[in-house]
Amino acid sequence: MIATILRQAPSGRRGSVSAWRQLSDILAQRGNQLVDADIRRGLHALAVLRPQVPEKVRRDCAEAVARHGRFAPLVALYANDVPAVSAAMLRNARLSEADWLAMLPATGAMARSILAGRSDLPDGVRRALASLGSASVALPQPQGSPAAPAAPAAAAEPAVEAGGSQISELVRRIDKFQAARGQPVSAAPAPREPRAAFLFETGPDGVIHWVDGITRGAAIGLSIAEAAFGGEPGADGIAAGAFRQRAEMVGARMTLEGSAADAGEWRFSALPWFDPATGQFRGYRGSARRPQRNETPYGRPAPEDAGDSIRQLIHELRSPLNAISGFAQIIAGQMFGPVSGAYRAMADTIVADAAAVQAIIDDLETAARAVAAPDPTAIGETVDIEAVVAQVQRDIAPLLGERHIDLSLSRVGGPFVARASEANARRMVGRLLTALVDVAEAGTIMVGQLVTEPAPDDMLQLRIVRPATIRFATAADLLDPGFSPEGDAPGAAILSLGFSLRLVDSLARGAGGRLDIGHNALTLHLPSATQRSVAGAQPDD
Repeated sequence: MIATILRQAPSGRRGSVSAWRQLSDILAQRGNQLVDADIRRGLHALAVLRPQVPEKVRRDCAEAVARHGRFAPLVALYANDVPAVSAAMLRNARLSEADWLAMLPATGAMARSILAGRSDLPDGVRRALASLGSASVALPQPQGSPAAPAAPAAAAEPAVEAGGSQISELVRRIDKFQAARGQPVSAAPAPREPRAAFLFETGPDGVIHWVDGITRGAAIGLSIAEAAFGGEPGADGIAAGAFRQRAEMVGARMTLEGSAADAGEWRFSALPWFDPATGQFRGYRGSARRPQRNETPYGRPAPEDAGDSIRQLIHELRSPLNAISGFAQIIAGQMFGPVSGAYRAMADTIVADAAAVQAIIDDLETAARAVAAPDPTAIGETVDIEAVVAQVQRDIAPLLGERHIDLSLSRVGGPFVARASEANARRMVGRLLTALVDVAEAGTIMVGQLVTEPAPDDMLQLRIVRPATIRFATAADLLDPGFSPEGDAPGAAILSLGFSLRLVDSLARGAGGRLDIGHNALTLHLPSATQRSVAGAQPDD
């Protein structure tokens, strides 16, 4: 991802802003999974781009990634920006104690002054700040203040200039931080057995500031006042709802990151406590324990009736979807009286979206049935994949024309007869091509091949060369439902790329095939019926 962004040199301020946002988002979300070379290139690119990106954009990016990104080198880079940007990051960043201690030598006096004002930092970090002395803590001077220097323009800009010396200094600081980060902060060995329980206390804002029984960096800085989603560390919605009511929390779920002894799922109970003298709410005090077996529905191996559960969920989705679509059709058809054109257009859009979602639900149900128990009536069915591909190309022609994309599919060998039902084949080919067209750049050419593969595999292959936008993405990224080439979770698309590819793979496996994600192409394999037809035509000995 980083290599793809850096390969496209930003032109003008708009390109620099886009590259800054994408690099910040990727480092915040996946920084801990990248190799050192990509991390260095990404941080150096941000340092070079910084003079070209407006302060407001940098400040907004800092606020966006501070609470959700826990990649310490990125925090260190933002910490060395102007006070407004540095404060936006450092007031909300949540790092482990080890990361804070390693980062302090790479920060300036202004950043330390912001950290000194936080009350939720681990005790070790507060002691480290205090040990640096009062000379290391500087109060930020507002622009235009009488106490500010006579030349505020120089102070208002970041320390990194276009010259190589300042950029090299920033990169040197980050390298120093990374070197310190790799060294053990404490000589105490990590326990071999997972910890079973711990105590904690939060402040009035719901942020945990004291723990006993686990490593402090695993829990301190997490909030029980906000629900964590998408596997992020934090508490669930039960805790967040009880916090708003200042009510008792019983059996709430908490997820921690860190060492093997601390990481994983926990169950906790907590009570609010108040100042005896004033009655003012002071936070929560509670205890956490590992969940029992009957309390962990997530993370267990999928039961044998997982397909039944999916079909039950699909049934529950269809009812509200049909109701929404029905009411929209009533409005569009003006069945209860005249309706303005704007409302009819909105109702038509809802009906179209509901139909698209209904098609997705049908595909999910088909995939669930295929994985659970293949349809015996479909075992003897065959389909001409060449005709299916041609039909799908005609179906998506409006989408191709709208995005000015040319889809070129050549044929190698033949005939292209597969062992699958025609409906499932159209689902697989349609979802695959539509998903790749959605992520391809406008005005490009997509190429592919329909190939017959000789025995012993006896498979048909539909190969589509990766669009340039996903040329360097890993297979894990492409299968991630939250992945998009821009580095953000998809918003406009009804079905994400990762979800579509998983769906195609499930449908293919139900038919005895598979979807392979290679370095250069995505290949849909389907069992060929050609050999069976030829063998059946041969006379018996």
